[in-house]
Amino acid sequence: MSFPLVIDNSEIALRHRKAVALIATRVQQFSARQQPFRIYHGSTNSTRPSKYCIDQMVNTSDLCNILAIHRDTYTALVEPNVPMDKLVEATLQHRLIPPVVMEFPGITVGGGFAGTSGESSSFKYGFFEHTVNCIEVVLPNGEIVIASKTRNSDLFHGAASSFGTLGVTTLLEIQLIEAKTYVELTYHPVSSIQEAMQKFQETTNDTTTRIDYLDGILFTRGCGVVCIGKLKDSVESGIAIQRFSRAKDPWFYLHAKQVLDRRLKDPTTEAVPLVDYLFRYDRGGFWVGSFAFKYFMTPFNRFTRWVLDKFLHTRVMYHALHQSGLSKRYIVQDVGVPYPAADEFIRFLEENFSYYPLWLCPLHQSPQAQQYTFSQFAANGDSLGPEWMLNVGIWGIGPNRMDKFVDVNRQLEHKVQELGGKKWLYAHTYYTEEEFWAIYERKRYDELREKFHATYLPTVYDKVKVDFGVGRNPKGLLARFRSVFWNIWPLRGLYGLLHAGFGGDYLLSRKSE
Repeated sequence: MSFPLVIDNSEIALRHRKAVALIATRVQQFSARQQPFRIYHGSTNSTRPSKYCIDQMVNTSDLCNILAIHRDTYTALVEPNVPMDKLVEATLQHRLIPPVVMEFPGITVGGGFAGTSGESSSFKYGFFEHTVNCIEVVLPNGEIVIASKTRNSDLFHGAASSFGTLGVTTLLEIQLIEAKTYVELTYHPVSSIQEAMQKFQETTNDTTTRIDYLDGILFTRGCGVVCIGKLKDSVESGIAIQRFSRAKDPWFYLHAKQVLDRRLKDPTTEAVPLVDYLFRYDRGGFWVGSFAFKYFMTPFNRFTRWVLDKFLHTRVMYHALHQSGLSKRYIVQDVGVPYPAADEFIRFLEENFSYYPLWLCPLHQSPQAQQYTFSQFAANGDSLGPEWMLNVGIWGIGPNRMDKFVDVNRQLEHKVQELGGKKWLYAHTYYTEEEFWAIYERKRYDELREKFHATYLPTVYDKVKVDFGVGRNPKGLLARFRSVFWNIWPLRGLYGLLHAGFGGDYLLSRKSE
C-alpha cells in the first residue's frame, strides 16, 4: 500500500516501499512468536538510559529520507528518522518551514510525533503531532495501514506520543507554512512569573498583531525575559542582526541575559536569521552544557565555549550523556501546568530545587487535542483539560545518592499532578504503574492495543519508566571493581567525551542480554 500522495515510481519512493516491506516482514516474525520488540532509530533525544539488542529490535534507522515537498498543498512526505535540520534545509528551498520546529536539530520527525514536542510556536499550532496530517504504520501483526484524522482516526490519535507502542511509523505527511528570512525578536524584561504570565496572555490575546514565536526565560524569581518573534523578510533600519549558530556567536540564553543587563526595563529588538532562531538553543542545549564545565572544573567563559564548541552541540552532548551514564545524575524534566498554577509551581521549584534559569513556553490546545490518547492537555476521562498550559523546563544537577535522586523526581511529579499538570515522557519517569494510569486514559489505550494487535508489545509505561535498581548491586569481584573504577571522577565524563568525539553508534548492543 502506498501513501496517498506518493503516486509516482521515483527511485526514492520505490526504495521506501522496499524498506517498509522488509520492516513488515520483520514485524510479522515477532508477531508469530508473540515476542516483544523495540524500535531502533539509531539515536535518541531522550535522557532515559537505553540499550538495544539486535535480536529484539526492528531497525528503522534507514528511514531517513524526504520523499516529496508539495508547494501547492503546503505539505511534505517525510520518513520518521529525518532530523529537523535536514527537514528545514529541504523545505526552505521551497520557501516553506514546518509550523513547529523542535529546537534541537537532531530531533527527528518520528521522534516529535511519537514523543511530545512543544516549542515556541506551540502557543499557535499546538504540539508537533498536531501538525501531522497522516501517517503510514506497520501494525504489530505486520499489516501496513494509513492513519489520519479521517481514516483509522483512532490509531492516528492514539499513536501520537505513544512511543511506538501501537506500531512502527514509517512515513508522515506534515504541514508546512510560508518561511521568511528573519525572525524579528523582541526581548521584554519581566520582574516576576506573574509579569511573564501577564505578558504571555496580552500577546496571545492581541489579534491585531501577527506573532509567530513566543517563549521566555526566568533567570531568577525576580528577573526574566519574554521573547516575542515575528517572521520578516527584511530588517528595519536601526535593528541589528544577531546570530547564534557559529562558534564565535553567544549562547542564546547568555545573550538574552546580557540584553537584560544592558537595557534594564526597556524592550530590545534584533533580527535573527531564521535557522539561527529555530535552533538557537542547540549550542549549549539551552544551558545544560554549562553543567559539563562544572563537572570537569573548567572555566566557563567565551573563550572556553569557543574552543570546546564542537562538543557543545546537542547531538554530541546527548551522545556523551548516554555513553557516560551521567544522565542518572541530572534532573532533566519538562512539565506543563495550567496558567493559574504557574506562580505556585515556580515557588515550589524555588523552595525545593533552586534551579535557574527556567524555560517558559506557552502551549495552547485546540478542541481536537482532546482526541489524542496521550494529550498533555486532557484530563483522565472525558473532561477537557485547560485551554492554556505553561511548559516549564527544569534542568539541573541532582543529588548524588540514588534514593534522594528518585525522591526529588517523584516529589516533582506529584506536585505537577496536584496542580492539574502533566510532564513530558521523554525524560526520567518515576511514576508507579498505578500512578501513571491514574493520569492517562488506560481503557482507551488498551482498546487500541487489542484492536491493532499490539498486546504483546511493551506499553507506554513500560517504555518510559526508569528502573535504576538494575545493576546497583553488582555481583562478582570484577563487576564490583568496575563499579568502583567507573565512579572515580572524571572517568565517566572522559569516557563519554571520547565516544562523542569519535561518533558512531551508542545505543546498539551487539550481543543479546
